Amino acid sequence: MNSPKLDVKAYMQSVGREARAASRRMAAADTAAKNRALEAIAAAIERDSAKLLAANAADVAQARAAGLDEAMVDRLTLTAKSVKSMAEGLRQIAALPDPIGAITDLNYRPTGIQVGRMRVPLGVVGIIYEARPNVTADAAGLCLKSGNASILRGGSEALNSNLAVAACVHEGLRAAGLPDSAVQVIETTDRAAVGELITMREFVDVIVPRGGKGLIERISNEARIPVIKHLDGVCHVYVDADADVAMAIRVADNAKTQRYGTCNTMETLLVSRTIADAILPPLCKICADKGVELRGDEASRKIVPAMKAATEEDYYAEYLAPILAVRVVADVDTAIEHITKYGSQHTDAIITNNYQNAMKFLREVDSSSVMVNASTRFADGFEYGLGAEIGISTDKFHARGPVGLEGLTSQKYIVLGNGQVRG
Repeated sequence: MNSPKLDVKAYMQSVGREARAASRRMAAADTAAKNRALEAIAAAIERDSAKLLAANAADVAQARAAGLDEAMVDRLTLTAKSVKSMAEGLRQIAALPDPIGAITDLNYRPTGIQVGRMRVPLGVVGIIYEARPNVTADAAGLCLKSGNASILRGGSEALNSNLAVAACVHEGLRAAGLPDSAVQVIETTDRAAVGELITMREFVDVIVPRGGKGLIERISNEARIPVIKHLDGVCHVYVDADADVAMAIRVADNAKTQRYGTCNTMETLLVSRTIADAILPPLCKICADKGVELRGDEASRKIVPAMKAATEEDYYAEYLAPILAVRVVADVDTAIEHITKYGSQHTDAIITNNYQNAMKFLREVDSSSVMVNASTRFADGFEYGLGAEIGISTDKFHARGPVGLEGLTSQKYIVLGNGQVRG
């Protein structure tokens, strides 16, 4: 598909037409067929684990040769465990209730009609993503179960991996009697394909970009189709004065060091000055031992002099790397003020045994996920019981937080009558 003679516009129009036709069949598909497809895809992924890992190894080798940064390589890399997780995620999606056709809020009106709402698919979902080949399985599974067709445009760095996963997806669709074109992976790495995808209003109903800030900004600026997105994951953990010290250290360590290159990784640690002397020395030693560079304010550096001085820009930064900004704050109100100013409305957590402070933090921090006594790394569709996620949205319309099945649907009003006419 990378021939210089390829007419990208014609190719994308063909993909779009096939997706639109498939979306009508998917909207009518019953739950049993969709679940059979998901189970068959999961089985194919497990069976072909060695093939997927071999394809991924080729992508990783090319990425390293091309000089891609370690955060990107980390997101690109599959392991036997992550392949198994892909299959498990698909089975979780199969086990979830099918939202399509569910009728809610059905009420009689004085005229005798009944008015309610029915959940329906969005139609055709375009997903544009970088590096992570597991997104191919997650997105395909979620779109399939929610009755949508999907067009998946992964990054060129993951093309071999994505096509290997797509082969398993198509096998599963065929096994369930559903069209291959319900899930299409764009096979050209020509960047013009993205420009076509985000402007094909006649074929595509929503775009979901997953990747770096540059990609998402481009999509947001150029798309002529609604976009579900988040730009940054500037996530905070605030250690309150009434926190359990051992818990705070354990949670903050996990939030930063479990993985560095993810959008739900802690980028700034806020610590109440009342407890800072107990928290910072042991936590900073753990971070230093793991190679995490610490950048702190003056109060933090008085407690841990080895810290580098933080700049204003550090508190706005999504590092996606072993770097952590640290600040000592007066109290929960000051922590919330900091998050309001520097945060990205993604995920923020408080560590505390003070119920009032916990509730205040939950109410007043305006992020898509707000947590008490838990690592920010839990902000994930799989961990939330959604089976998987198609992305995380920091928008307030149409979906917010991890976007699972319900986020890939809409509702239409339905009216049930027995001959009523309006007077």
